Amino acid sequence: MAGKRYGMYGFHSLLHTKEDLAKDIAVYYGMISMMDKYIGKILDKLRELELEENTLVIFTTDHGHFFGHHGLVAKGAFHYEGLIKIPFIARLPGQIPAGTSSDALLSLVDLAPTFLSFAGIPVPRTMTGLDQSQVLKGGEPVRDHVIVENRHEPTSIHVKTYVDERYKLTVYYNQPYGELFDLASDPGKFITCGQNLKHKS
Repeated sequence: MAGKRYGMYGFHSLLHTKEDLAKDIAVYYGMISMMDKYIGKILDKLRELELEENTLVIFTTDHGHFFGHHGLVAKGAFHYEGLIKIPFIARLPGQIPAGTSSDALLSLVDLAPTFLSFAGIPVPRTMTGLDQSQVLKGGEPVRDHVIVENRHEPTSIHVKTYVDERYKLTVYYNQPYGELFDLASDPGKFITCGQNLKHKS
């Protein structure tokens, strides 16, 4: 089936020549430059329409990308920081302080309730995610952890990762092994503190 090969994205051979990697990186940076240009056009149009003072603008993405990091290329299932720690930039003059940053944990499922809150619309009780509007305004964190998941085809790797301020724990569906990182002692997330996570019956 034609769709099968796309379901296995990230699990093909990771052997690439330096020339191929250099071309991939050049294309990627070209796409970043294009994004810079057209996001700038959007912001310019908001200013032209006199809407910039009351328009919430958020820049983010759904996943990161590898260029040989940890021997990986593209995305795939493995939850290294380059894949799951994504950019998040928010702008709303008068409400979100300019030039500040936060270490608060945030998940993409938080976007919908956060948007509703900024718009003054009640957040449905059944909606997944947490309202992060006060965090973006400089308030205290509302999350103590996030969950990251990757599900491929039934015969492939299913990965679930728990992340809090101190630890990152990854488990593989129906497998006895996983990874545990102490983010305080290993901020680069390169050392695996526990490789065999036994499931208790």
